[in-house]
Amino acid sequence: MANESVSSERMKLLLALFALQFCFSGFHIVSRVALNIGISKVVYPVYRNIIALLLLGPFAYFLEKKERPPLTFHLLVQFFLLALLGITANQGFYLLGLNYGSPTFASAMQNSVPAITFVMAAALGLEQVNIARRDGLAKVVGTIASIAGATVITLYKGPPLLQQTHEQTPAANAFEEELSSKKLQNWTWGCVYLLGHCFSWAAWMVLQAPVLKKYPAKLTVTSFTCFFGLIQFLIISAFVETDFNNWKIQSGEELFTILYAGIVASGIVFSLQTWCIQKGGPVFVAVFQPMQTLLVAILDSLILGDQLYAGGIIGAILIMLGLYSVLWGKSEEKRVVAAEDKLETLTKSLLEDEIRGAKEGSDIP
Repeated sequence: MANESVSSERMKLLLALFALQFCFSGFHIVSRVALNIGISKVVYPVYRNIIALLLLGPFAYFLEKKERPPLTFHLLVQFFLLALLGITANQGFYLLGLNYGSPTFASAMQNSVPAITFVMAAALGLEQVNIARRDGLAKVVGTIASIAGATVITLYKGPPLLQQTHEQTPAANAFEEELSSKKLQNWTWGCVYLLGHCFSWAAWMVLQAPVLKKYPAKLTVTSFTCFFGLIQFLIISAFVETDFNNWKIQSGEELFTILYAGIVASGIVFSLQTWCIQKGGPVFVAVFQPMQTLLVAILDSLILGDQLYAGGIIGAILIMLGLYSVLWGKSEEKRVVAAEDKLETLTKSLLEDEIRGAKEGSDIP
């Protein structure tokens, strides 16, 4: 009976993880559709963060009312910086990269975030690296593989995997070469922006860790991050998006993309991810990240008809291998540290028993 209960819980977790990655995948496609139909790259995140704030704010207020520490000016500055990295730079670079690239490679590039986070944390002394042990070596090798994969995607597009051959006139060939050159330039810029997205996301996670130690009310931190991110995007829009017509929702398609981004990508995804991390742990959840890339590639091809290129596939494979290497290294490191702590505790206990025994023996006349 107990085995059936464990199996049922495991199945629920697997289904939740699949749903989580499917929601993430849908966001990549929906965001690309939003850009294709002409929604402003500033208006879109403004509406998304308004919806997210309306969803998260009440939960943060009521659920964390008793455990919320007092706010200070220093904390508000840190929340502002979290918003700058995790909302404004993160979402802004993502939309710019998606505008020039494709959902598939946006998802593939995101697999490099754990490796980039590891590099930043190690540079700041928040992550320990011992290359003499296999866990430390795995993290370093995985990081190098992930960065190499992102570099391949950025610098090498490669031939299309589903190339169709047909005869063309010299004029058509010249036009196609010019168009291909322009696409390659746009592709490179898209990858550069997506790298900026990954770096800002990683920096947000690194900064978030010490902030949550001082202010452990996670929902409140997220709500403040959304609030300051919304303010920052509104300031940007005052200079970039001055045409009032661009703020009007003019079709059901536009409304759907905005609601999906706010409700599903920010509301449901946050809740699902929190539940999955509580049930399976952060490492187990992160292992499923590459599934998102596969789902996006399928949806991208079926819905948007985007082409797959050899360079992107090679880079994505390197990033995924690097991701698994880093995650394995982290998991192995935790196991080694736990074993060392257990051994240290046992040794300390034996020494105390020995000292106690020696004292008792000395008391005997």
